[in-house]
Amino acid sequence: MVVLEIKNLHAGIDGKEILKGVSLKIKQGEIHSLMGPNGSGKSTLSSVIMGHPKYVVTKGEVLLDGENVLAMTPDERARKGLFLAFQHPAEIPGVSISKFLFNAYASLHADAKESGIAKNFPALLEENLNSVGLDGEFAKRALNHGFSGGEKKRGEVLQLKMLKPKIAVLDEIDSGLDIDALKTVAEAVRAQSKETGFLVVTHYQRILKHLNPQFVHVMVNGKIVKSGGHALAAELEETGYARMENEG
Repeated sequence: MVVLEIKNLHAGIDGKEILKGVSLKIKQGEIHSLMGPNGSGKSTLSSVIMGHPKYVVTKGEVLLDGENVLAMTPDERARKGLFLAFQHPAEIPGVSISKFLFNAYASLHADAKESGIAKNFPALLEENLNSVGLDGEFAKRALNHGFSGGEKKRGEVLQLKMLKPKIAVLDEIDSGLDIDALKTVAEAVRAQSKETGFLVVTHYQRILKHLNPQFVHVMVNGKIVKSGGHALAAELEETGYARMENEG
């Protein structure tokens, strides 16, 4: 079982500390949710886990199966089994989704051509398109170019399904989704959770009602101030974060 363990992580940008000692352990097959007010450090944590170069880690470790990934480049972390679904996916005109996914898939499976995996790629792509409520025409479009918010988020989950990471961070995957799309995305994530550990960053309980995470964590002022089960998310829906801000 693969484990992502974050130990006493301190990080910031331009000399400003944002993460102030975050510790968290996520096992393959678990769904964790990270909630908290705007500016609490949730997206910073997501970016630091994946190796965004603008953030500086000043203390702590991020261990994947006991190996510290902080010295690795983002592509090396991806090959080790980490994945990040972006809050604001970038538009890449001129690169089709199918070509992007094939190259990403092949880079994670160095023996793809020799083993015959590459030949089966079209069928694999079609299967996973269907699982997130998309069709073959979608795969011909340029990556995120001219997409609605919901299409971008479905596209991120499509990448997740194709690449099958060991640990995935979903940064506000529910933003921009209508009710039907939310259910489809949540079902795809739940199905993938049998082999992937998840950290789902969100402001709202609505996706958590479909995901039913085993663990909910609250981040305030760069620290995780409270952890609990799914009931904690419902409590936050009623009470908000105000009473926890003093704890941060």
